[in-house]
Amino acid sequence: MSMVKWAGVVALACTGLLAAVPARAAGEISCRMNFQMSGWSIFYKTASGSGTVSCSNGQSMHVHLRAKGGGLTFGKTRIDHGVGKFTGVGNIREILGHYANAEAHAGAEKSADAQVVTKGNVSLALSGKGSGWNLGVAFGAFIIEP
Repeated sequence: MSMVKWAGVVALACTGLLAAVPARAAGEISCRMNFQMSGWSIFYKTASGSGTVSCSNGQSMHVHLRAKGGGLTFGKTRIDHGVGKFTGVGNIREILGHYANAEAHAGAEKSADAQVVTKGNVSLALSGKGSGWNLGVAFGAFIIEP
């Protein structure tokens, strides 16, 4: 095989390989969510809220949030000015869905909370300050919807 033909075969093979590489291989994007939530718990825990996700590639999305679960838990809480930081994201649409969580909490009047929830390769570190009172251990889901 001549050198010119060999170079053509290598170029075609490389073109095919590049087409097969997912866009994510080019690098993950960083995304941040500002949110607020409120809810209650008496053995069953429920909360809802909203937020805005903004990513380093310029994408943004308004989202609705829900948390639900059960355990030995009692209380009523509100989180204002919450912040979430996502890792493992290649496209903003990957932040949507159900995240698994487990938490232990205690607070009265003004309180602070931090937790990490996961969904496959995507993780979300949540932190916030709020008001209310709560006590207990809960397991469940944190859900992000468009």
